[in-house]
Amino acid sequence: MNTKMKRRLGVVTGVIVIVLIVVLAVVGGNSAARTVTVAEAAELKGDAKIQVSGNVVENSFSIKDDVLVFEIYDSEADPAGSTKLAVKYDGGVSATFGNDVTAICTGKKNADGVLVCSELVTKCPSKYENAEGSLTIERLLGYGDSIVDKPVKVSGSIKPGSLAGVDASERFVIVDGETGDELHVKYEGALSDEVADGSSVVLTGSLGSTGSFTATDVALEA
Repeated sequence: MNTKMKRRLGVVTGVIVIVLIVVLAVVGGNSAARTVTVAEAAELKGDAKIQVSGNVVENSFSIKDDVLVFEIYDSEADPAGSTKLAVKYDGGVSATFGNDVTAICTGKKNADGVLVCSELVTKCPSKYENAEGSLTIERLLGYGDSIVDKPVKVSGSIKPGSLAGVDASERFVIVDGETGDELHVKYEGALSDEVADGSSVVLTGSLGSTGSFTATDVALEA
């Protein structure tokens, strides 16, 4: 290769490198999200990309046309929840989503002051409970109408393939490992990310007249 060709190749290579640097800088600048608190996010103007963490306000969420809408607050700096941030997310709702779960929201605020998420990550702390004193599914169902709407504890294992998100009418099914009896469970809270197919769980709640169990608390069996 002669000197002239080497010089041309060097110039072309240099141009390519410069173009790549510019492209990466633009992409990186556009994708980077600034971390802010709930209070800062609530006051923020404009469409800057931000990431904010907060706890889901109890019973603030609803789902319409596959769009999840909810509010978050800062449980540490503002435990009373005097400042809230409305959030909208058009994506799959994780099984760990629910009341008071920590939600890490990344996106931009719209003209109405709502944070429109491009990414939503939920974190729920692990929770364990001893199954001692809880009923088996067989025993619970054996009581019949006499136990309907009365607070009880029942234990069983999650039926594979039955876990659903908080938007589902039925959250999961538990199975009695000895008898094979099943109990259909409704639950609006957040599940630990350790809850999976086959997990042994202890539920607190009540049996309804239709035969489904409405849980107020779900814990992994210790």
